[in-house]
Amino acid sequence: MIEVIEAGVVAGDVTLLAPVSVTTRRGEALVVRGRNGSGKSTLLRVLAGVRKPSSGTVRIGGELVVERDRGFRRRVATMIGLPPMAPDLTVLDHAVLVATTWLDDPQGAANLARDVLAELGLGALTERFPHELSSGQTQLFGLALVLARPFEVLILDEPEQRLDPEHVESVVRALHARRSKGATLVVATHSSVLADALADQTLRLDAVA
Repeated sequence: MIEVIEAGVVAGDVTLLAPVSVTTRRGEALVVRGRNGSGKSTLLRVLAGVRKPSSGTVRIGGELVVERDRGFRRRVATMIGLPPMAPDLTVLDHAVLVATTWLDDPQGAANLARDVLAELGLGALTERFPHELSSGQTQLFGLALVLARPFEVLILDEPEQRLDPEHVESVVRALHARRSKGATLVVATHSSVLADALADQTLRLDAVA
């Protein structure tokens, strides 16, 4: 599903991502580890199509990554930082908006939105506004917005941020559920709990740099 061949990123004289190669099959989970500054987020941005590699090639589903291509955007969902949130929309409004954007069935979209929020423990917070959430709830809300749409590949940058151990386990269960349905996962994380629970293979960028 994912093929990275000697992909690297350089900005001026600074190497943001040393050339790296990795491949994954459909339904696998790739965990990316490394110290801060080793290139984890840069690699995820390359996979998401928001940063072009300075060298090498990246393909997802056999196709070169083109972020503006609707087929690519339908295939790949990402959370690299929190997604945009409107202050005058409730938690449920946001999730329904995302789901409706990608699904032709309004009732199915509403059901998906509610199901995802409940899955991540946000079912009682549907009528709150984003500014009324705690930092951990906001992190889960951001993940819910990514999961409230179809995808074949899911790219997440440190989804465990600001979460206590109980909620990290909720994230693990949610990601296992997507992988069991055939989704390919790429997760950059500092959490050994998340890495041990998910990884089919691990890419350590410390060793590449």
